[in-house]
Amino acid sequence: MSQYEFRSGIGYDVHQFAEGRKCILGGVEIPHKVGLLGHSDADVLCHAIADSILGALGLPDIGYYFPPSDDSIEGISSLKILEKCAALAEEKGARIVNVDSMLIAEAPKVMKHREAMVANLSSALGITADRVNIKATTNETMGFVGREEGIAAMASCSVALPIEF
Repeated sequence: MSQYEFRSGIGYDVHQFAEGRKCILGGVEIPHKVGLLGHSDADVLCHAIADSILGALGLPDIGYYFPPSDDSIEGISSLKILEKCAALAEEKGARIVNVDSMLIAEAPKVMKHREAMVANLSSALGITADRVNIKATTNETMGFVGREEGIAAMASCSVALPIEF
């Protein structure tokens, strides 16, 4: 007989803005004067969600699976990172129950892209869109986010993990 235990994980990520880069959030290219700097596409939202899933599964962080020293994954879409996290959950027999996330940025304004981001994230994770939530806030002009030097993201994830008796 199989029962489930529910676990939660948290994720946090930041990326600084850089000239000549795209601003990708939730797999959506957001029009902005600068993009995000990183080894991958620097999708800060996907990275925070990935770490929350890995944490809920009791696994190492995103850098373990996608190290910035690996030239073969330079520029990788962060949706692929989420697909890997979903595959790791499946290998453990776990189900991703839900994801809740928060983007923290003064600019660009992102909520008009929310529906497209939710669609991308739910597809990559293999869950329905009603199980993915994205919120956004500013940092009230304080700190590196407030000075528009970059974007931060936080996420939490719940998973149902089977326990055998």
